Amino acid sequence: MNIPIKSLHCFMVLAETGSFTRAAEKLYLTQPTLSKLIQRLEDHWQQQLIIRGPHGLALTQAGELMLLRAQEILGHWHLLDEDLSHLSGLQRGNLKLGVCPMMSSLVIDLLTGFRQSYPGVNLEMSEFGGFGCERALLANTLDIAFTALPATHEEELTAQPLTAYPLWACLPAGHALSAKDVLDWSDFGALPFIMYNEDFALAKLLHKRARAAGVELNIAYRSGQWDFIATMVEAKMGLAILPAPICDKLSDKALTFRPLLDGSSWQLALIWRSHMQLTPAADAFLRLSRAHLAATGDPAAE
Repeated sequence: MNIPIKSLHCFMVLAETGSFTRAAEKLYLTQPTLSKLIQRLEDHWQQQLIIRGPHGLALTQAGELMLLRAQEILGHWHLLDEDLSHLSGLQRGNLKLGVCPMMSSLVIDLLTGFRQSYPGVNLEMSEFGGFGCERALLANTLDIAFTALPATHEEELTAQPLTAYPLWACLPAGHALSAKDVLDWSDFGALPFIMYNEDFALAKLLHKRARAAGVELNIAYRSGQWDFIATMVEAKMGLAILPAPICDKLSDKALTFRPLLDGSSWQLALIWRSHMQLTPAADAFLRLSRAHLAATGDPAAE
């Protein structure tokens, strides 16, 4: 019996969601239909793939191996589909793009430009933190992704820098540190600090910079939403560090911003798997990004 690509896709979605209910909704299937598809896979290999427990689903050893191979097979199938569509001038196809939430408003011009240049290509966007984008790329569920450098899996990923923005300290209005023109890492000392979620590359960068200066940040709260971070700072729950373009959007809040002495910056980039050829749609998106950088005179285009 041949196993359809669709069945592997359904198994992968079930493994990712950990729930028959959520997977069926995402796949637009009924739960009994999805259960039958998984049962056929188990019957074919005579292996139990999932364990149904009171706290959700878990993969067996066979299920873990199935997930790994399904991701590889679907990744290559997607690449084949994109290669064939490229023969007709990229008039159709799919682009699976990862975007970090903080970057969404900064990359809208590229997304709009791609949609206008390739209207027949279906653009599938998923939001992840930087680490989440990396994991999705390595699992072959994304073609290319926006992230902040440095990447964690540098040996497995290729990066194309896009642009860099300075990082500014974010203080509540009237804070004692606002009397200084420039802040050093030592200024944060034991003061409560509001950090990004752990899967954000920016969190890794801030920890690295602070520790290089001999400072261990006192993490009081974490969030993946820059507007919520700013609101917490305004409420005097702690200090934070935000990229300059994000600070520019916060003119309605009672906040003060100061540059950092070491000139730390937020470097945005596109990343993709080094060991796999870019799909035609992803390659077109990368070329468009380089053209955009060249037109704006950003040195990252060089």
